[in-house]
Amino acid sequence: MSEQKLSPVKRTVTGVQFMFVAFGSTVLVPLLVGFDPAIALLAAGLGTLLFHLVTGGKVPIYLGSSFAFIAPIIKATELYGLPGMFCGLVAVGVVYMIMSLLVKLFGLDLIKKLFPPVVIGPVIILIGLCLATTGVDMASKNWILALISLAVAVACSIWGKGMIKLIPVVFGAIAGYIAAVLFFRGTMDFSGVASAPWFQLPHLSKMSFSWQAILFMAPVAIAPIIEHVGDIYAISEIADKDFIKDPGLHRTMFGDGLACCLAAFLGGAPVTTYSEVTGAVSLTKVTDPAAMRIAALSAIIVSLVGKVGAAIQTIPTAVLGGIMLLLFGSIAAVGINNLVKAKVDMTSTRNLIIVSIILTIGIGGAVVSFGKFSLAGIGLASIVGVILNLIIPKDKQVQKA
Repeated sequence: MSEQKLSPVKRTVTGVQFMFVAFGSTVLVPLLVGFDPAIALLAAGLGTLLFHLVTGGKVPIYLGSSFAFIAPIIKATELYGLPGMFCGLVAVGVVYMIMSLLVKLFGLDLIKKLFPPVVIGPVIILIGLCLATTGVDMASKNWILALISLAVAVACSIWGKGMIKLIPVVFGAIAGYIAAVLFFRGTMDFSGVASAPWFQLPHLSKMSFSWQAILFMAPVAIAPIIEHVGDIYAISEIADKDFIKDPGLHRTMFGDGLACCLAAFLGGAPVTTYSEVTGAVSLTKVTDPAAMRIAALSAIIVSLVGKVGAAIQTIPTAVLGGIMLLLFGSIAAVGINNLVKAKVDMTSTRNLIIVSIILTIGIGGAVVSFGKFSLAGIGLASIVGVILNLIIPKDKQVQKA
C-alpha cells in the first residue's frame, strides 16, 4: 500500500487504525498521573495537527502523551500544585523551541555535543527506575490482575505478530480488564459510565505561574528531544525521504514544542513523537501524512465522547500496575541499549564518572536550592550530566578505571 495508490477510504481506515495504535499509551499516561484521559486524547489530536501545520504536512508523524514526564509530573504536583506544574510543562515546550532555534543556527552537531549517549543513556535509565516504586505499589493492589496484565503484555511482545507486537501494553490492559470484570467485578464502579453523557467537552485545567516548577520541569525535556531526533531519522528511513532537511529538523522540533505547550494549556501531559505509530507505518507501508491527520481527528472525536473517558477511568489500579512493571523496566532498558549501541566505553574514568553521578543524583533524590528556587530529580541529574560532559576533558580519559 503506497501513498500514491491510497484511496480516500483506505486512507481513512488506516488513519483510524493509527489512532488506536497510539490510544493505549496516550490514555495510560494521564491515568498514572491523575489527569483526564479525554484531555490527553484532545491534546494528542490537536498537537498532531499543529505539528503538521508547522512542518507543512510533510512528515507522517503522530504525537501522543510522553512517558518521560510521569515521574516529574507526580513530584512537581506534590511540590508546586497542579496549576504550577502545568506552568512547568509549558517550559518543556519552550525548551524544544529553543533547541529548534539552535539546530537552525548551528546544525545537529551542537545537539550531539551537548547530549551525547553518555548523558542521554543514564537519563533515560533514570526515567524508568524513578517510576519502579510506583509500578510495584499499584500492582500490589491486586497481584492476580497485575500478573495477568503483565503476562499477556510479555507474551504479545515475544510471540505477537504484526500490530499485536506493536501494542502489547494495550492487549495486556485489555486482558487484565476482562479478568477484573469476570472475577473482581464487585470492586469496580461503573456508575460513572452510566451517568456520563455521550457528548462532553473535556474539563480544562487551570494554570498558575511558578518559577520553581519551570526550573524543575524544563531540564527533563533533554531525553525526549533526543528521542525526537531518533524518530525523525527513523521515519525518514521508512518513508525514503530526508525529513531532516525537508522540512528540516528545526521545524519538526519546533512543531513538537508548540504541541507540548498546547497540551499544557489544555491540562494534559507533554506530547512526543510516537514510536508505536512509526512502527505501524513501517508495518503497513502507509507513509501518507494525511493518514496521521485523520488519526488526529479521530482522537479529537473520541475525546468528546463522555462515556469513553468514563470507561477508561474504570480500569483497576492493579491492571495499570502490571503494565507498568514491564513498561518502566523497558524504558530503563532503552537507556542501557542507548549506551551499548553507542559503544560507550564504561572502562573510561570520564564516562564512569558522568554515568555514576547522573544515576546517583537522580535515584538519590538530590535537591539543589537557590532561595525560593530548587532543582531536583531527573531534571537536576540531566543538567549535571550535561555540565560534566562539557567540563571533564576528553584528552584525559586514557586512564582506565
